[in-house]
Amino acid sequence: MSLYPLASTTWDDSEIKAIQDVLATGMYTMGPLVQQFEERFANDVGSRYAVMVNSGSSANLLAVAALFFCSENPLKPGDEVIVPAVSWATTYYPLHQYGLKLKFVDIDLNTLNYDLSALADAITDQTRLVMCVNLLGNPNDFAAIKKLLQGKNVRLLEDNCESLGAVFEGKQAGTYGVMGTFSTFFSHHMSTMEGGLIVTDDEEFYHLLLSLRSHGWTRHLPKHNKVTGIKSDDPFEESFKFVLPGYNVRPSEINAAIGIEQLKKLPMMIEKRRQNAAYFQQQLGEHSDFLIQQEIGESSWFGFSLVIRPDSSLKRGEVVQRLSDNNIECRPIVAGNFTKNEVIKWFDYEIHGALPNAERIDAFGLFVGNHHFDIKAQIDTLRDVLSPTVIHR
Repeated sequence: MSLYPLASTTWDDSEIKAIQDVLATGMYTMGPLVQQFEERFANDVGSRYAVMVNSGSSANLLAVAALFFCSENPLKPGDEVIVPAVSWATTYYPLHQYGLKLKFVDIDLNTLNYDLSALADAITDQTRLVMCVNLLGNPNDFAAIKKLLQGKNVRLLEDNCESLGAVFEGKQAGTYGVMGTFSTFFSHHMSTMEGGLIVTDDEEFYHLLLSLRSHGWTRHLPKHNKVTGIKSDDPFEESFKFVLPGYNVRPSEINAAIGIEQLKKLPMMIEKRRQNAAYFQQQLGEHSDFLIQQEIGESSWFGFSLVIRPDSSLKRGEVVQRLSDNNIECRPIVAGNFTKNEVIKWFDYEIHGALPNAERIDAFGLFVGNHHFDIKAQIDTLRDVLSPTVIHR
């Protein structure tokens, strides 16, 4: 086992019991526990509605789809969406799959979120959507972004899959856009095995998401809804009535049962991550060879980034090897500069200006894990392994 792993389980006997309780019922598909988890999750993050799905990637897919099927000002193929140049693949894929034109904008080398001056310059009359990605637990500066979008026909959508529990100006990240997406994958702040959620305050988006999640049918819509108007009272008639080109991305009752238990622990787990982060900042914040992520608002610290400073002679391969030799797991910072991935050839896209910071992260960035328990000893090891007197020897 790694001395300093990238991720660790957040489960204990309560999650195992929750699984066993579901198994004992003989009913495992999406049902009342999913609804209960959604209601509790929405309440905890401060949103009106939450819809659970089978992954954060599916959450992004449904959120994008809902923007195409809404009654007012829907997106259409060819519309321009601004995206950060550094994120995970499934931030971008639904946008491409629905025929949008992606405009890649550079990120800030210190915060790892949007370079706000580059974002301001990228927004034009052609822009219809800005995708905000809160990277590695760090919320964007939503006050500044809201000002940039004020009076413009541009919606804001949040990919908050890495940043559950992050807060900006007293409000949870993931609740600033028309919709926000979350992931509850194993390595994230809380884990339902596999899973994701979309939150929104808009009733029409909520109803669209309910239908899109389950084949695009009407079965899970309320009688009075924003998709079909009024639903028939005949359950037989409504059982297989399809109104949207949807998906089957439903979660199971097991996923939801685990999520209910995880929510009870979440405040403690976020607090411990923040305590670890404070110690990490203290130990490596002034390192002569590395930049670490600068917090915007209150980060929930998914992990700890290390970007080799431009004036350092270190090469990333040397650092990765040294960490590996000392049983410290690390990864690239998400997907680095995504425009360098071969898959980009299938996209309709443009790059706004240059991407020097995304390039720097792509070639010289990495991150190590954070956990929901005290890891001061592991951070001490990391500090010693990366000590300038040791690493330049």
